[in-house]
Amino acid sequence: MKTPLTRRAFCASTLATASLRGAQRPPNFIVILADDLGYGDLACYGHPTFQTPNLDRMAREGVRFTDFYTPMPFCAPTRSSLLTGRYPFRTGVTSNPAPDAGINDVGLPATEITIAQALKPLGYASLCIGKWHLGHTPEFLPTRRGFDEYYGILYSNDMRPVQIVHNERVVEYPVIQAHLTRKYTDKALEFIRNHRNRPFFLYLAHAMPHKPLAASEEFYTPETPGDLYADVIRELDHSVGRVLAALRELGLEENTLVVFTSDNGPWFGGSTGGLRGMKATTWDGGIRVPFIARWPGRIPAGRTVREIAGIIDIFPTLLKLAGAPLPGDRVIDGKDIFPLMTGAASTSPHEALFAMSGARLAIVRSGRWKLHVRSPGKETRYMKDPSGWVDPRGPDGVTLIAQYEQAKPNQYPGLLTGDPPREMMLFDMEQDPGEQHDVAAQHPDVVQRLKAMFDKMNDAVPAPPPARPGRGIRRLTGGQLRYDLEPTRPQ
Repeated sequence: MKTPLTRRAFCASTLATASLRGAQRPPNFIVILADDLGYGDLACYGHPTFQTPNLDRMAREGVRFTDFYTPMPFCAPTRSSLLTGRYPFRTGVTSNPAPDAGINDVGLPATEITIAQALKPLGYASLCIGKWHLGHTPEFLPTRRGFDEYYGILYSNDMRPVQIVHNERVVEYPVIQAHLTRKYTDKALEFIRNHRNRPFFLYLAHAMPHKPLAASEEFYTPETPGDLYADVIRELDHSVGRVLAALRELGLEENTLVVFTSDNGPWFGGSTGGLRGMKATTWDGGIRVPFIARWPGRIPAGRTVREIAGIIDIFPTLLKLAGAPLPGDRVIDGKDIFPLMTGAASTSPHEALFAMSGARLAIVRSGRWKLHVRSPGKETRYMKDPSGWVDPRGPDGVTLIAQYEQAKPNQYPGLLTGDPPREMMLFDMEQDPGEQHDVAAQHPDVVQRLKAMFDKMNDAVPAPPPARPGRGIRRLTGGQLRYDLEPTRPQ
C-alpha cells in the first residue's frame, strides 16, 4: 500500500526526482488561456468568418480536442481547477471574487498546490501574465502561490479598479485596454528569451475576448463597427503566432509543449459553434471549449481527439511530463491526457466528467451521454429586453477605457431552441450536440447509471454556503493595491 505524500513529502520527493534527472532538461510549458472564448470562435472549430491562421496552424501541427470541458461556466472556478487539477468544490473557489462588488475574501487557499509550486523544485522559472482571478488581496496573489513573477490585471477586465499589477505593486492606472493583448504578449516573449536556458512554465491568461472587447489600432477596424469581436480574435491569434515564432527563433520548439484553451463559453458576440447556451449556463455552450496542443516531435501533426477531457487534466499532464510526482495528500481529479494527445491511448482516462452551477454539482458527462441532474435554467435573463440592456460595467472612458462598440444581448452566441430546461434531462451528445432533444424517457438505464456516478461524486461536495447579500457595483478608482477608493468630487 502506498503511503500518501504530504505537502512536505511532496516537495522532498520532487527535489529527489530533480536530482535523479541530472542534466536532462525537463520540457518547457506554455499554457495560453483565453477569457470567454467560445467553442466556435476559431476557424479550426468551424467559424465561417473569424480569421485565426496561427491557431489553425497550431491545430494542423498538433492535436485538437472536440469534447473538452471546463468544470464551471465561470472564470475563477475554472482557473482554480486548471492550476490544481481539482474540481472547484475541492478548492473552495466556486464563485468569482469582485472588488467592485465587495467580494474580497474569495481566493485560492494557501493549502492548494499549483502547477508553479509543483514545478519549482525541478528548477522551473514561472510567470503568470494577465487575468489571475484567484484572489486580489495580498494573501492570494500569484507570487504567494508559487509564481516567480506576475504581470496583469488581477481579476476581470471590467471589474474596477482596472489596473495593471507587477508582482505586488500597481504599475499602470488607468489602463488603455486596446494595448492589453500586445503588452501581455511582449511580456511573454521577454520571459521566454530571458529563460531560454532553463525550464520554464508560462501561464499566459489573456483578457480577451472578455468584455469590454478591445483591440489595438493595428487590428481595430472602425469602418466596420459591428465586428469588434472579430478584430479582438484576430489580435489574439496574432499573439499566439508571435509566441510560436519566438520558440522557433530560439530553437525551443522541440522542447516546449504549448496548449491553448478557454475558461468557459462565450459572452455576447461570440459563437458556441452550434452548441446550446452560453457563459454562465451548464449547456455545452457554457462549458465546452476549444483545446489545442502543439509539441513538434512529440505530438503527431493533424490529430483530432473526440474523447472527453477537461481543464482539470492540465495539472497532472504537465507534472507527469516534467517528472514531478502528484501530491498524495489530496484528491487530484484530473488525469494525464498526454497519451490521448499523441495517440498512445484511444479512450478517455475519465469514466465521467462533472460540472458545477455555483456551489452545487449540476451535470455529468460520460462517453456520448450528458445528464443535467439540475435544470440548466433559462438561457439568459438579458433576452427579455436585449435592446434596452445597459452593462453596469461598460466602458466609461475614464476608469474603464475600451472601444464603445461592445456586443449586445441581441448577439446571442448559442442556440435558443430545444426542449424546455428541467431536471434530469439526458442528451446524446454524438447525435445531438446542440442539446435539443431530451431522451431520458427512452434511456432510463443510462439515466440511472449516470445518476449513480453523479451521486457518488456529489457525496464529496460540501453544502452550499449562505447566499451573499447583494452589494451593488461601486465605481472604484485605482492606483494602489486597495479596494476602498471611490471617486471624490470637489465641494
